[in-house]
Amino acid sequence: MAGKRAAKDTGEPQAGAKTAAQADAGAAVVALPPDCRIAAQAALKAQLMGVLERGAIVLDGQQVERVDTAALQLLVLLRRELGERGGTLAWRGASEALNEAAGLLGLARILELPAARPA
Repeated sequence: MAGKRAAKDTGEPQAGAKTAAQADAGAAVVALPPDCRIAAQAALKAQLMGVLERGAIVLDGQQVERVDTAALQLLVLLRRELGERGGTLAWRGASEALNEAAGLLGLARILELPAARPA
């Protein structure tokens, strides 16, 4: 996700953020894998790069059971690149594991994660 450097991220939700229902129409939907750690990053990055040009991406993080810093960094880069291009990122859901990991690293607001739903 090369490109220009993003403006400093304040952690505040980005203007133009949409809910998954609003963004689903015409958006590329990407389901994050249950094991969202470094071993899966090459495939996930390729998938995200493939849909980046669409401008609207909906991530489904409901099935994520394991996540690491590398995966969260990739999602932050996606968020920033979309912002630079005027695109939108929405979520269909985020698992407790994804919310917890992002929260520990202070990335939940930057990624605009929805609250985890009980199983």
